[in-house]
Amino acid sequence: MSLKLYKTSISIFLILLIDQITKYLAIKFLSPDGIVKLLPFLNLVYVENTGTAFGMFKFLGSGFFIIIALVVTGFLVYMYFKDTQNWFIYSLIIAGALGNIIDRLIYGYVIDFIDLHLKNLHWPAFNVADSAISIGIVLFVYKNLKK
Repeated sequence: MSLKLYKTSISIFLILLIDQITKYLAIKFLSPDGIVKLLPFLNLVYVENTGTAFGMFKFLGSGFFIIIALVVTGFLVYMYFKDTQNWFIYSLIIAGALGNIIDRLIYGYVIDFIDLHLKNLHWPAFNVADSAISIGIVLFVYKNLKK
C-alpha cells in the first residue's frame, strides 16, 4: 500500500470515527426538543434530517440520497486514483459522504446536531460529516481556482 493510500485510508477512518461517535453522543444525550447552549454563537441540538443539505428535498426519500451519495463517493474514489496529490481533499469529502450514508442506512435520516447562529439567525443544523464535505469542497475549489 502506498503512503498516500495509507494516509487517505487513515484519514477517512478517523473522520468517520469522529463523525459516528459525535452522532452517537447526540442521540444519547440530546433531546429532540432541547438546546444545549455552548457559546453565544453555538448550540447543540438534535435534528433528524431526512433531506439533503439544509433539509432540502425531503420528498425524494432516503433511498434516493443513498444512491446519489454512493455514486458521488465512487466517482471521488475514481478521482482520487487519478489525482493522488489531493488525497486529503478527497478524504474529507469521501469520509463525510460515507458518514451520512451510514446514518441513512441505519436510521433512514442523517443526524445533525451543530447549531451555529448569530443572535436569532440560525444556520441549518449540521454534523461532522457535513463539515468534512464542506471543507473538502472549499479546498477543492480553492486549489482549482488557484491554478
